[in-house]
Amino acid sequence: MSELSKSEFWFVVGSQFLYGPEVLETIEKRAAEMAEVLSASPWIPFKVIYKVTAKSPEEITKIVKEANYDDHCAGIITWMHTFSPSKMWINGLALLQKPYLHLHTQYNRNIPNLDIDMDFMNLNQAAHGDREHGFIGARMRLARKVVVGFWKDQQVQEKIGSWMRSAIGYKVSKNLKVVRFGDNMRNVAVTEGDKVETQIVLGWQVNTWATGDLVSEMKRVTESEIDQLMDEYRRNYEIASDDLDAIRYQAREEIAIKRILDREGAGAYSNTFEDLCGMDQLPGLASQHLMEMGYGYGGEGDWKVSAMTHIVKQMTEGLPGGTTFMEDYTYDLEPGKELSLGAHMLEVCPSIAADKPRIEVHPLGIGGKNDPARLVFEGHSGKAIVASLIDMGGRLRLIVQDVEAVKPIYEMPNLPVARIMWKAMPDLLTGAHCWIIAGGAHHTVLTFAGTAEMLEDWAEMMGIEYVHISETTTVETLKNQLFLADLAWKLRSL
Repeated sequence: MSELSKSEFWFVVGSQFLYGPEVLETIEKRAAEMAEVLSASPWIPFKVIYKVTAKSPEEITKIVKEANYDDHCAGIITWMHTFSPSKMWINGLALLQKPYLHLHTQYNRNIPNLDIDMDFMNLNQAAHGDREHGFIGARMRLARKVVVGFWKDQQVQEKIGSWMRSAIGYKVSKNLKVVRFGDNMRNVAVTEGDKVETQIVLGWQVNTWATGDLVSEMKRVTESEIDQLMDEYRRNYEIASDDLDAIRYQAREEIAIKRILDREGAGAYSNTFEDLCGMDQLPGLASQHLMEMGYGYGGEGDWKVSAMTHIVKQMTEGLPGGTTFMEDYTYDLEPGKELSLGAHMLEVCPSIAADKPRIEVHPLGIGGKNDPARLVFEGHSGKAIVASLIDMGGRLRLIVQDVEAVKPIYEMPNLPVARIMWKAMPDLLTGAHCWIIAGGAHHTVLTFAGTAEMLEDWAEMMGIEYVHISETTTVETLKNQLFLADLAWKLRSL
């Protein structure tokens, strides 16, 4: 997160020369004050920098070009303190390559009954200046976030902060590299996808490294390096197995995987139990600990969920709750109390654990390798979302569903994996029906830290389709939405 911690958002205020130097001087002072207050807010995760009060097409185009080429600038926030004729913004906004938020606010909360006069009216014109600015955004069909309300209010600052995190997801996405150790699990459809189109749209560079490359790197890991990582395991987890050799083997795998990822500048990776040539265990504990460190992971060669796991982790850095690679495994279909059991063979991130995870060693049952060490724990309860990015052929679709995680209703003592149970919205039967007709994958990103709004903003920034299954979703309304979306995206491709 070191590079992302340097990210900043530029505050660009709109006006014009019509009002004279005194008004413009007041606007600049107020804009600088607003940026300072927003930066200090506990709900604003990144620095807001006042850049300019733009009064001409040349000033607007200049600041947009600077924003595009500044690596630290993660997005721009605009606000029209006075009336800023929107034709001035056309050339600049046409060049904009960074996420864009339009803040519709005003400097003063209330109308000053005794002090309001024409001077006040000329200075405080956001109520119609922002409408002019909003028109040009709509006319140019620009992807943008609109936040409305008084700039000092918590609700407004929370929305700005949430959008900022989506913008960080955009920044991460445009620079993301994904390492695939081997290929996809054979004959699986949903883990496939057009990697070239995905790089064009999302920026991801998805390439393959042979399992032999990983095995060669594993041979270069020293015993002292393994000792150090074992000490870290002991600090963070309860070691509930006498098979230390199996745990040390996971440490060897983790160190080797991390070396390759860091050397390639990659934030995510995938593997599959069908391609483990030269390896004694499928990485379990290794993948779980790497995810806890912020790397994305996808099982069975699922590079899309791997990338999304990393992106959501980066978007939600510093927020409580955790984010993990997840899979719907089986259901409990008690009428009126239906729940989904989420798990995976080995790889669930301990960031969602309710209690201290245990390192255990058990047979895997598939893959034909030695018994792998893994973390076993129950996930905590609370509101969360699950997200699935799928390739619809010609376009990408991001499906997000609201869920309510609960304490598992069974102890499941013979299930030696990390697990979590949840109620899918609006209920399991309707929610699963909607998920299936939308084409949602069995692999997802489950996050307590991220929100549906964050991912909706991210999808709009990336220019991809977004589907949200919520408490109010019905099968009929979703079918209509998907039908209209198909028509709209087909027209876009013409």
